[in-house]
Amino acid sequence: MDKQTAAKIIRDTFEKPFDKGRFINFSKNLVNFLDDSSNFVYQGNYIPDAYKPYIHTLERIGKYQDADDNKTDILIAQLKKETSLERARTIQRNFIAWYLNGSRGGDLKDAALVAFVSPDNEDWRFSLVKMDYLLEESPSGKTKVKTELTPARRFSFLVGENESSHTAQSQLVDILADDRNNPTLSILQNAFNIEVATREFFNRYRELFHKVKEALDKLVEEDKVIRQDFKAKGVNTVNFSKKLLGQIVFLYFLQKKGWLGVPGNKNWGEGNKKFLRTLFEKCNKERKNFFNDYLEYLFYAALNNEDRGGIDPSYYPRFECRIPFLNGGLFTSDYDWEKTKIVIPNDIFSDRRDDSDEGSGILDIFDLYNFTVKEDEPLEKEVAVDPETLGKVFENLLEVKDRKSKGTYYTPREIVHYMCQESLINYLDTAVNTGEVPLVPTRPPQGKLLGQPDPQQAALKAPQYRVLSPREDIEEFVRKGESTIEHDSRVETYGKETKRYSYKLPESIRQNAKLIDEKLDSIRVCDPAVGSGAFLVNMMTEVIRARNILTTYLADKEERRTNYNFKRHAIQNCLYGVDIDPGAIEIAKLRLWLSLVVDEEDIRQIQPLPNLDYKIVCGNSLLGVEKNLFNLELFNNLEKLKSLYFNETNTKRKQEYRVQIDNLINQITNNNQNFDFEVYFSEIFHEKGGFNVVIANPPYGFRNVLSKEEKTYFRKQKNIQFPSGDIAELFIIIALQKLVRVNGILTFIIPKKSLYGESWRNVRKTWLSHELTYLMDASKAFEKVLLEQVSFSIIKEGGRKERVTIGALNQSQDRIEIFGSFPLEDIFSNELKNAQIYKGIFPKSILNKINTYSTLDTEQLVKAEIGISNITQHLTFQATGNYPCIKGIDIIKYGLKPGKRYLKGRIARKYLPLYQGHKIVAQEIVAHIQNPFPHIMITMFYDDANRLINDTCVEIKILDSKLEKKFLLAYYQSNFCNWYSYNLIYNRAIRTMHFIDYYINQIPIPKSIIHDPCHQEKFVEVVDQILAITKDHDYLTNPTKQAKVKELERHIDQMVYELYDLTPEEIAVVEGFNK
Repeated sequence: MDKQTAAKIIRDTFEKPFDKGRFINFSKNLVNFLDDSSNFVYQGNYIPDAYKPYIHTLERIGKYQDADDNKTDILIAQLKKETSLERARTIQRNFIAWYLNGSRGGDLKDAALVAFVSPDNEDWRFSLVKMDYLLEESPSGKTKVKTELTPARRFSFLVGENESSHTAQSQLVDILADDRNNPTLSILQNAFNIEVATREFFNRYRELFHKVKEALDKLVEEDKVIRQDFKAKGVNTVNFSKKLLGQIVFLYFLQKKGWLGVPGNKNWGEGNKKFLRTLFEKCNKERKNFFNDYLEYLFYAALNNEDRGGIDPSYYPRFECRIPFLNGGLFTSDYDWEKTKIVIPNDIFSDRRDDSDEGSGILDIFDLYNFTVKEDEPLEKEVAVDPETLGKVFENLLEVKDRKSKGTYYTPREIVHYMCQESLINYLDTAVNTGEVPLVPTRPPQGKLLGQPDPQQAALKAPQYRVLSPREDIEEFVRKGESTIEHDSRVETYGKETKRYSYKLPESIRQNAKLIDEKLDSIRVCDPAVGSGAFLVNMMTEVIRARNILTTYLADKEERRTNYNFKRHAIQNCLYGVDIDPGAIEIAKLRLWLSLVVDEEDIRQIQPLPNLDYKIVCGNSLLGVEKNLFNLELFNNLEKLKSLYFNETNTKRKQEYRVQIDNLINQITNNNQNFDFEVYFSEIFHEKGGFNVVIANPPYGFRNVLSKEEKTYFRKQKNIQFPSGDIAELFIIIALQKLVRVNGILTFIIPKKSLYGESWRNVRKTWLSHELTYLMDASKAFEKVLLEQVSFSIIKEGGRKERVTIGALNQSQDRIEIFGSFPLEDIFSNELKNAQIYKGIFPKSILNKINTYSTLDTEQLVKAEIGISNITQHLTFQATGNYPCIKGIDIIKYGLKPGKRYLKGRIARKYLPLYQGHKIVAQEIVAHIQNPFPHIMITMFYDDANRLINDTCVEIKILDSKLEKKFLLAYYQSNFCNWYSYNLIYNRAIRTMHFIDYYINQIPIPKSIIHDPCHQEKFVEVVDQILAITKDHDYLTNPTKQAKVKELERHIDQMVYELYDLTPEEIAVVEGFNK
């Protein structure tokens, strides 16, 4: 099938109300060999009681099995309520999970493609629901599915009459066009990849920014009134353009909810879902300017104006419809909009000529995409522009000032989800299981013959860890609890368990539901590098999901336990953020406002958005001020005013509160304008002594991040030592000193070199001086960012656990793979030289043999000396009067590339005495190789010509006379040493692995080699044969000679394996360690 036909089938199916015939036709083209021989319909008693209020029927229209033996059914789920399509996403997902998991005695299925259809058929959802079964080996040796909670993951396109199919077309068209092959489950999952849509949306959004900015630049240049007003108000075209796009995209979410263009006699939610396009068409007919005559009035006279007169203050006569008052600041004008005439050309907003023309204006591009107000979750992903997508786009745009700017990069969703869930688990584990315990046993009162017993002294108590709800139960509650709601709700309703319905959530969670809910209500979270607000929003999402699960088991099931009320409470009391970039602050506020808009369901009165100026603050998290902490009256007044300001909607009173708040802050700080946590967030420190959770992706780097004055300030004035020189380490130190309360949680993602770098050893000491709960290799999590990352979480001054959970982001970046929980001494051996997080994935037998047969952790046997630095400008290819000099790029295994470079004689002569004699020379940076599987290659050659080397090379000097140079040449380049170095020294890093003293001396040397030099002679013999071949001038062009060297290298590998007595199975692990 050609792509045009395929795209038409998608459009006909997805841009219209649901039609069963069209959907079957689409399915048969999506899956070429669909088995429709055994279809059926579930309804009535075939639908479990827990799902009956939501599901009318479930119909199978076909099934198929792909080349990987994955079983997939194609289903139609008819819902009972229109609102179920949006509000009951968890129930829909769990219902299909029930079906896939065997339902009424059926086979296990791996996935389903499902049309979820609301009663009016107008809008519907096309979803891929995929199970993640856990397998285990039965006593008989057979593999079977492990019996435990198995959540399903759902990936969806929202489709129908009011939706665009642009993204669905671009991501599904190739599958439909392929007439020969059934798509595998992995291909289908990739077609639902939200990241593809996000990247496309960002690229188009950035282009729109450039268009708006360039139009504004021209206006400012030509119009003196605009130019003077912008200058007086501190407005620049970069921020103006970003804010304008942010305002418009926010309105796309509002019109999606039906909040714009609501007729005067209708409720919120019944508005025009294409309001902005309708407004633009009206503007064009009237030959007016869309920005100056329409958008400015919409923004500043309607959305930012609480009282518009009339009986209904929400009615805006200019547009003859209801427009909500939003408050919060997004639609506050930064310039004099009534006096300036900013005529942005209409074609910036839409240059579409007819329905067949896609157009390239703001409205044209936004109209192509589906907008959903639901936040992405670990188990629920919608292929649409959601608030998280918008946050990514905004954060990416922070550094974009012109067309040369590429943007910054955000933390991937899976990492954010994992970090937030781990932080919440750690918090609940400590908060729920820590209580006041008597320091000494209490004795019963001793009786007296006459009178009352003597009064007893109150027992001394102290906080202590005692288990009410085991950590394993808390983890299951946070990660999988949502999948228990329907079953457990039915048990609670009927008051007893039955054979078919029994509790799924652990008993300790159910029994302590009230206590856990109180702890969730009182959590306090801070992101000191808030960026787009991803961590705060996701922490809030996790907390609210957990509270919704607990509602089932609480006597208090009143209407006030709604998502909206939970969120408003969390935003007012629980979430705090700081960022040095004012643009980031506005983005984070926008994310939080959007999260409230998601769950505002009052069709009669929309609540104004809160003021977040003292919750999400622009400032430098690392600096502080000298302040008067003892003037409690000032702090009490400050905290009262901030609480009043949060909900205030009157413009005049808001300004009065701001002036009073800022005056109090100035009094406390002696007019120092630097941000200070204990002042701006004083209520946290008075209430709790610090935050329960501090979570962030702090900035990395040194040279371009900290000024010279800041470095002096921290190291000299504050006496803060951070040997790595990286600002991320500084964030860790200051967060633990200033922000995290005792037993609080610190969860960061920082450079991966913290696992193994010499200068990062203090960070590893910090991890172990508290309670390290997990380490997760995020590897190359950030697209186009050179650094690799690792995430960690610690409990401040915890120290109960002696094990740490280890995991890694998988290569497709859609899952965190957990390796297991390991004793700290296993991971942090070798005097904290590194954290060997990949140790746990290899057989213990290999590691035990290495420890038994090697000199690991004993004396230093070799020394690496880096070559001559700062001589690049003195290198030449002219031999006369000059001396041979090697760069790392010249070295191949056991030899050199053809072509010679020389160091000029005048410079070279002072170094010649240092490089006399035969020597081993290695590349200073270890090469990482991706194919056929990720691995490294330590590269060395044997120099017998007194060559000089520059600083991209190291010379390996032997400190123990029993060691032979040629043995080490062979040994260090063996498969075994590359395997060991890659996994257990560099922790599978892929960049900037230096082959210097610190790392070389972590490579084990077999004891037998030192005790019996005869062992080395065998290696020397083979090396001599290799060197004889690699010295030949035609070696690099002679396949026969290269094959011979490969054969000899394999022989060396086998000899190394024999030194450690490795079995064939263990050798297979070393040789295929990451295939």
